[in-house]
Amino acid sequence: MTARPTTSVTPGTDLAHGHPARASRAWAWTGVAAGVLGIVSIQASMALGANWEQTAGDADAVVADLAGKTSTLLVFHTATVLVAILVLIFAAGLKRRLDVQAPAGSLLPTVAGSGLVLTSVAALMGSGLDTQFMFGFAELDKIVPESGAFYADWIATIPWLWVGAGLTAVAVAVASLRHGAAPRWIGVVSLLLGGLTLLVGISPLQYMAGFVGPLWLTVAALGFALGDRR
Repeated sequence: MTARPTTSVTPGTDLAHGHPARASRAWAWTGVAAGVLGIVSIQASMALGANWEQTAGDADAVVADLAGKTSTLLVFHTATVLVAILVLIFAAGLKRRLDVQAPAGSLLPTVAGSGLVLTSVAALMGSGLDTQFMFGFAELDKIVPESGAFYADWIATIPWLWVGAGLTAVAVAVASLRHGAAPRWIGVVSLLLGGLTLLVGISPLQYMAGFVGPLWLTVAALGFALGDRR
């Protein structure tokens, strides 16, 4: 009996033509969209709390201020929910991309993907009270002022929790700089912006990660979309 020959196949190989297959970059462009929408979400959140110093400590004033910002609330909600959805697609594509060159059995691709799952959950939870309050501010007599004030604090904090993106970025940095699993410049950017995102996310000023995390995601995703040869 003659044993059947076995063929070793590297990830991403086109068996029909015997050369590396060109994977779609749609996942990377999805990450670009998620990063830009993350910036929009944070900016909308800031706009909603722009009068914080004038309304702080007065629940009725907080509610009255939000009542005039329905359009901004709609922008915030839409952008934040889209981040929650799109970032998961980027996470899956990123894990697949790192799996191609990371050492066999490495945890780095899984950690990179999982960090963005945390970001998605934070975005989903950050927008989770919108339906209850967004249109309710049009009828202030039906809003409990203290609840409305709590909602203002909620949307000014929870959607800013981008610490998971910091974890992802650090994993990408290690995969890139130690194992060559991604372009080196993406690794350097990920180490700088991702390290900062992770550090402030761990600190008591954890919401500050919302300033840096979306920026890292936008730059890194653009790098994979335009500057990644694989």
